[in-house]
Amino acid sequence: MQSIAVKNWDIFCRVIDNFGDIGVCWRLARQLAAEHNQQVRLWVDDVDSLIRIWPQAQSLDQQLIAGVNVCRWHSELAQDEQVADVVIEAFACEIPAIYIDKMAELKQRGRAPVWINLDYLSAESWVEDCHRMPSTHPSTGLRKTFFFPGFTPRTGGLLREQSLISARDNFHIAPWLNTIGVAPQPDALLVSLFAYENPAIGSLLSTWVNSSTPVHCLVPNGKILSSINRATEQALKVGDSYTLGNLHLQVIPFITQTEYDQLLWACDINFVRGEDSFVRAQWAGKPMVWHIYPQDEEAHITKLTAFLDLYTQSNQSHFEASLRQLWLVWNRGENMAAAWQELLTQRDKWQRHSRDWCNALCQQPDLAKQLVDFCTNQPG
Repeated sequence: MQSIAVKNWDIFCRVIDNFGDIGVCWRLARQLAAEHNQQVRLWVDDVDSLIRIWPQAQSLDQQLIAGVNVCRWHSELAQDEQVADVVIEAFACEIPAIYIDKMAELKQRGRAPVWINLDYLSAESWVEDCHRMPSTHPSTGLRKTFFFPGFTPRTGGLLREQSLISARDNFHIAPWLNTIGVAPQPDALLVSLFAYENPAIGSLLSTWVNSSTPVHCLVPNGKILSSINRATEQALKVGDSYTLGNLHLQVIPFITQTEYDQLLWACDINFVRGEDSFVRAQWAGKPMVWHIYPQDEEAHITKLTAFLDLYTQSNQSHFEASLRQLWLVWNRGENMAAAWQELLTQRDKWQRHSRDWCNALCQQPDLAKQLVDFCTNQPG
């Protein structure tokens, strides 16, 4: 591994979108500590959300977990808190004023920290122009750099641990499924379903009930379960199963980050949502369907289309047109029957495309490495 300077990092995270914000920040913090030997402090306002994805965490104000110093972010920080060499405000979360004042004091002494706004993931073309764009704080003169994750060489890349792909390729599916109480149905398509509430779920479940290919659907406990229960007129909870026609649906517990990666590796097709699970599904190299976080005036459809333009090379084949249609129907809450049946007939192409896309992304430096390289090369 390249020898780099050890720096102190403060990552500030406010939990807004369920587990997406903390999911990204926790993966980044762990990777900086484990792979780059950096000293990392993660400030998070909702420690309980971390406990859900990493059960070793406890509801404490301060704790050391996986080499990361995790601190509860109260409304105000203590006067004696020290400023780190690198300060990351995740997703424009606005770090405390007292902390900025301390950063300004260091600047006056010629020791300004590297200040980074780690932004949301987007495939929109403007991201390439804004990546690494500096901004000057109006009252302190501190320089803040906007860092954009992304899918192209002109962005900050994606979180990808050094051992991730080899771990995936050496993963034994059947024994692991057994540990979470899953015995795959014979000859069934194994599908994971992690999504926001979606009115399209009724048509999707009906399609699976009547499918010529049996479907075994694993649903981690989450928001989509309420939509499933409305569609099936059931009151399913963790541990319950529902079988009708060629559909066998099984509700599994909410699982840790590590287990969720393994679930993606184990399944034939993965429905994912938000940012963190979306990225991890791409590293799984399996067919996926993304449920992007819904926004007013269909702003999310613009973002979805921008990714699809990269992912499908702007609709160059019948397969790519079918994939785009399925994703758009799912995100608009429309009837899934025709789009699902059409794409499933091209499942082999779907699998090859998913693995090829993953392999292409692996050629780019990962987000943690790019951040470390950027911060190492800053003056000071």
